[in-house]
Amino acid sequence: MNTRIATGGEVERKRQRGFTLIELMITVAIIGILAAIAYPSYQQHIVKTNRTDAQAFLMTVAQKQQQRLMVTRSYAGGDDALSALQLSVPANVARSYDVTVTSAGGPPPTFTATATPKSGTSQTSDGNLSIDQAENKLWKGNAW
Repeated sequence: MNTRIATGGEVERKRQRGFTLIELMITVAIIGILAAIAYPSYQQHIVKTNRTDAQAFLMTVAQKQQQRLMVTRSYAGGDDALSALQLSVPANVARSYDVTVTSAGGPPPTFTATATPKSGTSQTSDGNLSIDQAENKLWKGNAW
């Protein structure tokens, strides 16, 4: 603190402005607690968003498969199934999932479109998503 002697012999003290170390440490602790709560919630939101995007794409695949069945009386399957349906996996889905389409000639003809989480992504524990010709939608063995 700065001190100076006033005209009447009194000592006048000026308080310096700023934060004390305790105030700064309390602020850092509060920010740390909020981050510890918010970050896992944010990660969970990202996983749900990626899953929703994959589900929407699988629904598009199923719709295109039904249109193809009306025209050609068969479903597309194999490695070129998505190109036969004139589809490409959107970048936001391709980042987290591998999409495959399998089909069987039947009778009756069937198909299954599956989105498998890529290893090393946050979706790894999310489980496979799939949809078939009867619109049975499965995720971890349960309906979407």
